[in-house]
Amino acid sequence: MIRFALLAGVALMPVAAAAQSTAGGANPAPAQRQTDDFHVESAPTIIITAPYARDRAAIPFGVSVLAGAELAREVRPTIGETLARLPGVSSTAFGPNASRPVLRGFQGERIRVLTDGIGSFDVSNTSVDHAVAINPFLAERIEVLRGPAALQFGSSAIGGVVNVLDRRVPRGLPDEQLHVDTLAGYSSAADQVFGAASVDVPVSNNIVVHFDGSYLDGDDLRIGGPVLSRGARAQALASSNPEVRELADLSGRIDNTQARTWDLAGGAAYVGSGGSLGFAVSRYDSVYGIPARFDLTTGEGEAPTLDIRQTRLDVRGELNLGGGLFELLRGRFGYADYTHDEIEPEGDIGTTFTSEAMEGRVELVQQQRGGWKGAVGGQFFIRDFDAVGEEAFLRENRTEQFGLFTLQEVTSGRWKVEFGGRIERTSVESPEFDVTRRFTALSGSVGASYEFTPGWRLGVNLSRTERAPSAEELFSNGPHKGTQAFEIGDPTFDTERNLGLEAVLRGGGKGLNFELSAYYNRFSNFIYEDATGGVDPDEGLPIFEFRQQRARFYGIEAQIGATLGRVAGAEIAIDGVADYVRATLPGVGPVPRIPPLRLLGGVSATSDRLTARAEIERSFRQDRVTDFETETAGFTLVNAQIAWRPWGTGPKKPELMLQANNIFDVVARRHASFLKDFAPLAGRDIRVSVKTSF
Repeated sequence: MIRFALLAGVALMPVAAAAQSTAGGANPAPAQRQTDDFHVESAPTIIITAPYARDRAAIPFGVSVLAGAELAREVRPTIGETLARLPGVSSTAFGPNASRPVLRGFQGERIRVLTDGIGSFDVSNTSVDHAVAINPFLAERIEVLRGPAALQFGSSAIGGVVNVLDRRVPRGLPDEQLHVDTLAGYSSAADQVFGAASVDVPVSNNIVVHFDGSYLDGDDLRIGGPVLSRGARAQALASSNPEVRELADLSGRIDNTQARTWDLAGGAAYVGSGGSLGFAVSRYDSVYGIPARFDLTTGEGEAPTLDIRQTRLDVRGELNLGGGLFELLRGRFGYADYTHDEIEPEGDIGTTFTSEAMEGRVELVQQQRGGWKGAVGGQFFIRDFDAVGEEAFLRENRTEQFGLFTLQEVTSGRWKVEFGGRIERTSVESPEFDVTRRFTALSGSVGASYEFTPGWRLGVNLSRTERAPSAEELFSNGPHKGTQAFEIGDPTFDTERNLGLEAVLRGGGKGLNFELSAYYNRFSNFIYEDATGGVDPDEGLPIFEFRQQRARFYGIEAQIGATLGRVAGAEIAIDGVADYVRATLPGVGPVPRIPPLRLLGGVSATSDRLTARAEIERSFRQDRVTDFETETAGFTLVNAQIAWRPWGTGPKKPELMLQANNIFDVVARRHASFLKDFAPLAGRDIRVSVKTSF
């Protein structure tokens, strides 16, 4: 099976051999070192989720970066909640332990969540109650790409890419004999303790060894009011069933939301002037509860526990090619064996999901010639999936994808023009249906930006993209308790196609930065789930069918930051974020689970040793819903924090942080969540954390 395909990893071995040969000789060059701070490049003006580093100001599509102090402030146990306050980002919020990002209203199969450019190799795309097997506490930098540039990472990234960067496979050597980073803290809303640490040890002039690990233990989540939404409580109180009426009294905590998660990793890398080659082996283990989604006619609601295990191998290599057409050859490979059991309250295993997956990509970065820069590459992805048990709505299937891509950009004076393309061949096989579907997806984009005055640039991007249907959309056929639906796929689906246009204005100057994006997407063969009106006789679940038709998405995103001046030695700054998306299925109605208009503003004061910040987030009411959705009330959250650096600023100076989130204990629900009527966000949460590096 797929594990024998690990032999494909030998494709990276020539990179290692060539790197050693290039770096070797009578007088080998010293290893690459980062003399200031042994971390991933942290400048927010540079985007590294691409074959080569790019200037963020000149990219003609939306992009966000979370790193450094901002990442430490926002980090949460799930990647969805960690990113939820970035412009254009919401989360699926399926309880506190399972949350994927929602980008511009897109989620699931249209968003790729990566670790260092390679997939997370879990089954979080299969169901919203499945967690992403990536630990945000070990992230050094997270980049979010929205738009066609994300298609470098596969057609399933048609809605965007979230790339989590860590140091698990080392990129360089520290100057000291031992480099340690730690993060530890406590969160009151779930009585949660967490800790993470990474260690890097240079064992020679060219070899570094890396270890990292993390641990999280939390109890049921405390909330600021009723468990059920206002509409669900009214329905419960109107019931003649006393068990249903009792649900209206649930308040204060969400049962079965406890979690215990740990992971460990070890790796090593050779780093020389001619290139590098490294690997890492990791183990991820998480046991967490899923809140019940109650049936408001019977009062019943399953609250299973998920037990996730993943063992993973990562390899990365780079070879400096010197002169000629290409300057750098980069290879990346990953493999993972994933299993999770869904455990019933009685302790029996109801369903087991397994996934064995691998992905590899090779990129050739061109030498810059005049104003021309670019890269070409290839990628493959293979996944064997199976589910066994009473909730196996998707049975055994195999997905294979092979793609070629290019990204090219030309700079001439104040103009920067870029174009990219991808061709991808996908095969999806289902033994149960005795069907193998093959798709060819062709995607391309062209964009330009113009610096019309120093520090200000306007960009426009036009794209035509295609996505092959996933196994979940083609072959689902069974009860799915996570979404409380009997889901039926369609093996006859065609490729999903999108024509997109985006305009971006970025600029700034001394103490000011500003960004505004507006976008429009027109889909043909858009895949979505729709209620048929029928009910499955065995499970009593409403029947939902995957369908295809036209769709339109458009929206705006804006963010601003400004320094107002200094007061008593502290720099005073303000910032703000706004986003809105509107999505329609012509002739049908709104696209389901689209986040509403959101505004967020903050003010901060920063000195050498202290940073104080207060912010207000307003999420407006979402009443533009489908027939099978409920409206979601608006909410306002007020948060504050103080960060103390007792020994001043610097990459190796410890920082202590005290945060008060949702200070007024508001009941808040995300409209993009399947579980919003039964599981609000955390109530008042006091968080204490300390981050150190030495």
